[in-house]
Amino acid sequence: MRKGFGRQINAYRILDANINRAKEGLRVCEEIARFILNSRSFTASLKRIRHKIDSLLDGFPAKESLISKRQSRSDVGRFNLGAELIRKDYRDIFLANMQRVKESLRVLEEFAKLGDARTAAGFKKIRYGIYEIEKKIIKRLAPLCNHR
Repeated sequence: MRKGFGRQINAYRILDANINRAKEGLRVCEEIARFILNSRSFTASLKRIRHKIDSLLDGFPAKESLISKRQSRSDVGRFNLGAELIRKDYRDIFLANMQRVKESLRVLEEFAKLGDARTAAGFKKIRYGIYEIEKKIIKRLAPLCNHR
């Protein structure tokens, strides 16, 4: 995987941001599955996906390399909040975070193509798995949000 990133500092920043975004979004969804739905199976599924992302990252540049290129203070997207500050209910939180996960996985899939097609295919497979679990969890969340 490293061969495709070489001197591409901006690629490292993109990878770092999207790894964090995907895993953070999954963690929020995992907490909803665990504490709101009380679903052991959904919680375990989301946790497995988080760990699968970690295993796919073995081919990426070392975490320390990604972190060393991080530029949080000067990131031009840092203060673009918009609709991020508005959530109506658990379902809204879940959907917003699942969208973050899907978008981040797509970015990781595309950038993985710079170095390893199998890793890219792995991210694609995870993304399609997310589509399925999202559908199942939304079905369980909907009645909880409609009765509030």
